[in-house]
Amino acid sequence: MVKLLTILVLAGLAGVMPARADEYTQQVSESRARTQEFMQTLKAELQQGMQDGGPVNAIGVCNLKAPGIAASISAATGWDIGRTSLRVRNPANVPDAWELTVLEEFEQRKAGGEDPAQMEFYAAVEQGGETVFRYMKAIPTAGLCVACHGADLDPAVENKLAELYPGDQARGYQVGDIRGAFTITRPLPPMGNSE
Repeated sequence: MVKLLTILVLAGLAGVMPARADEYTQQVSESRARTQEFMQTLKAELQQGMQDGGPVNAIGVCNLKAPGIAASISAATGWDIGRTSLRVRNPANVPDAWELTVLEEFEQRKAGGEDPAQMEFYAAVEQGGETVFRYMKAIPTAGLCVACHGADLDPAVENKLAELYPGDQARGYQVGDIRGAFTITRPLPPMGNSE
């Protein structure tokens, strides 16, 4: 489905004026920058949380600070920025149909030998009667992640997760697995307008 979507998007872009193609290039560049900002800010918060109180404290960082980081970047840009996964911890992060398709494609790409750290996907799609730009960047599972997302969790971590996320599915990951993805949705300005 994503390959078909890619073909349709590329076929559609083949007929767009160069100014519009340049705009998509700009959208990708800006999406990469905002994703990097989110990733670096969250990583720094998690590392500090681990130093301050270990994995149990880091769970609190993800629970309280990650949504705030996403909301702050979203407010500053006017975009919808977040995280999602095939196996969510927070039910607010369940993927929509488009995100689900991309996440499944990421898994196929990984199975084919592609490095998850390099995986991204973007397209201009119709959504709610308007054309929006959508972007996703895979989140590879790092060593820091397995303390709370791995297979063998400390009992204190298990208890905290049960308290905060009773329907948690985000466990059993190994370093290098695709933990999920950062996701961005941004309305595209009408043709000829720039922001």
